[in-house]
This record gives sequence, structure tokens and C-alpha cells, in this order.
Amino acid sequence: MSEHAAVGKLKGKFSGSVLDVVEFRGETTITVKKEDIVAIGAFLKEELGYDLLVDLCGVDYLGQAPRFMVVYHLMNVASKDRLRIKVPVEESDAVVDTVSGVWGTASWHERECWDLFGISFAGHPDLRRILMPADWEGHPLRKDYPLQGPGRQPYQGRLK
Repeated sequence: MSEHAAVGKLKGKFSGSVLDVVEFRGETTITVKKEDIVAIGAFLKEELGYDLLVDLCGVDYLGQAPRFMVVYHLMNVASKDRLRIKVPVEESDAVVDTVSGVWGTASWHERECWDLFGISFAGHPDLRRILMPADWEGHPLRKDYPLQGPGRQPYQGRLK
């Protein structure tokens, strides 16, 4: 199934949840409401064959609203089709429902995203640090994280 067909089917089933679709250099990126990520993920996997969550990562757009984006890189193993799903996340409510019930690999990816960006995943079975020590303070991939580590002043330079 081509990405174009997936976009059409996703818009047909979740018309109110699809915020944006971008096609660039042969890649499709769909931005969706975070409240529907589990249902959208299940639909993409069960109905459209996107059976592999290749990666899940966070992006920090410090100085913008929403501040964060959670990005899901999906693949249909049989057809080799790839699809990127993005979920905007406000800093004041940096919580997204876990998709670990849809794709088991999400468990590790979500732990990494929480550890490094501080984006929490509601319903995650074991949300704890995965890269940083358990007693680490803060989330080191946030753009306002102190350059010299915990206990130092956050970077006060230009945001852009």
C-alpha cells in the first residue's frame, strides 16, 4: 500500500484528528492529535499493515508552541512502505498515551523519550530511566538543559 492510500484511509477514518499531511522527497508525514494516537496506531497496524515501529523520538522546539513533538517512524514490512506520524505536545501537558500495547518496541523508545526529553507516556508499563542514571536530574536533550549538567544555569542565549 502506498503512503498516499494510507493517508486517504487515515483521513477517512480519523478526519477530525489529522492536523497536517506533508509529502517531501518521497516521504509522508502526518501530524495527528495526541488524544487519538493509540486508536490511530492500532488502525495503522491492524488495517493498513504498518506492523513495525522503527523508531519513536522527541523533538524540542524551545520558544514555540507546542514546544515538543513526538515522532513515530512506521514501516509496513511486507510492502516496505514507510510512514511518519507526528504528535504535537504542549510543555504544560507533556503527556502522551503509550502505544506499547500496539507495538511492543514502543516500550523502550518511550522510556528513552521520557528520559531525555521529559515527555511522559500515560499507561506505560515501566516508565523509568533507560540511558541516564536513576538519580539523574532533568532531561538532557531539552534545549534549555544546562550545558554543563545538573545544578548549572540553563543556556540563556538565542533560541533561534
